[in-house]
Amino acid sequence: MNTTALEQRYRAREARGFLRRLLEPPALFVMNPREPTDFPLGRWNLYIGGAGRSVAGYVNLDLFPMPGVDLAADAEQLPFASATFQRVECDAVLEHVRDPYRVAGELCRVLAPGGYLHLVTPFCHPFHEYPRDYRRFTPDGLKELVPGLEVVAEGWRTGPTATLLVFVLEYAKCLLPWRWWRVGAHFTLGWLLFPLRYLDLLLLRTSRAGRIGNHCYLWLRKANG
Repeated sequence: MNTTALEQRYRAREARGFLRRLLEPPALFVMNPREPTDFPLGRWNLYIGGAGRSVAGYVNLDLFPMPGVDLAADAEQLPFASATFQRVECDAVLEHVRDPYRVAGELCRVLAPGGYLHLVTPFCHPFHEYPRDYRRFTPDGLKELVPGLEVVAEGWRTGPTATLLVFVLEYAKCLLPWRWWRVGAHFTLGWLLFPLRYLDLLLLRTSRAGRIGNHCYLWLRKANG
C-alpha cells in the first residue's frame, strides 16, 4: 500500500472516529490506578501518535497532518536534535511501526539526560490496523528495545477483563455477515458488557493479571551524563 493510500485510510478512520464518538459505548477497560503518572514534564516534551487528541504540554507528532498534530513525521527518523525532550510518551504506537528497534533508538536519542520515556503497548488485544498492525509486546520485550535506560516502573495498564471483553465483542462481530449488523453488535454489546470492566480493579492487584493482560507499560529514565 503506497503512502497516499495509507494517508487516505488514516484520515477516513479519524473521520469515522469523530462520528462514532457521539454514540460510542464506554470503553471496555479501566486504567490501572496504580500506574504512576507524576513523572515531571520539562520545557519540551514529545508525544508520539496523538492524532485527534489534546496533549497539552507536548509536541504532538504523528505520521500524517491531522487535527491536534503539531508535526507530521516518521518516528523511525525523528526531526529533532538529540537530548531535546524531558519526557517522551509513546502510547500504543510500537505495534504499528515496521522497525520498533529503530523507533526506540530514536526515542532514546531525543530524550534528554535525566528525562523519562513512557512506553505502552498491547499484549492480548485484537488485530487493529492504524494504518498497519505488526506485533504484540510483553514488558520484557519492551525492555529489549531500550537496554540503555533504567526501568523505574512497569506493569499492566489494562487487565484480563479488558482482554476477555474485547475478544468477546470481536468474536460476536465475526459471526455476523453484514457490516451494519456488526455495527449494531458493537454498540449493543458494548453497552451491555462495559460494567464488567470494573473487575479489573481487583485483578490488576494480583500477580496473575499479566497472564492475559491487555496493555502493559514501562516508565524508563535516561541516566545523567
